[in-house]
Amino acid sequence: MEKNSNICLFSETVKKENENENEEEEKLQPIEEFMFYKKIPSLLVPPLNFAMVSKGIYRSGFPNKKNFAFLKKLHLKSIMYLSSDEYFEENYQFMKENNIQFFQNKIEGNKEPFKEISIEDISNALIKVLDTRNLPMLIHCNKGRHRVGCLIGCLRKLQNFSMNSIFDEYRRFAGPKLQISDQEFIEIFPVNIKLNREYLPESFLKFEKPQF
Repeated sequence: MEKNSNICLFSETVKKENENENEEEEKLQPIEEFMFYKKIPSLLVPPLNFAMVSKGIYRSGFPNKKNFAFLKKLHLKSIMYLSSDEYFEENYQFMKENNIQFFQNKIEGNKEPFKEISIEDISNALIKVLDTRNLPMLIHCNKGRHRVGCLIGCLRKLQNFSMNSIFDEYRRFAGPKLQISDQEFIEIFPVNIKLNREYLPESFLKFEKPQF
């Protein structure tokens, strides 16, 4: 009987010790979880339709506040907005805080039969884009589809890309809302732009037969 009593007492002691350990683990768990989440860095969210075009040249839709942390990682020197719409105050503030120059090229999109993109407007925009003093640069419109698509298509012509590859890239970003008038504009765009070769990006100097 005494032996059995000792066994029962031992079992009870072990049980209480286990219960105490479980309680301590439960108390520590929220602290451990807090420390785990504290280590997770802020999420970097790129703007809509974001992509790298060439070294130091990026394209996207309109960036908003949740994209600012991502854009800071690009170390931008300038942002180009291809629209006549008013720019947001929080975006101005972001550029001011990060010493980013702002270019607004008030380009109207192709809307048949009433509106057409101006060759002169695209040419003037490309002169700013293809200048290393302004790079790295983000070029954007509202959705990153049509106006940016036209500009990048014309830029690809300066790089001697084939029309097939230029149109493939345009369609990839335009999706089901592609516009034939945009592709026609890219096709007829002249490549005799007067660019400053002293400040041309390196990726444009390497082509054997430059069109400018």
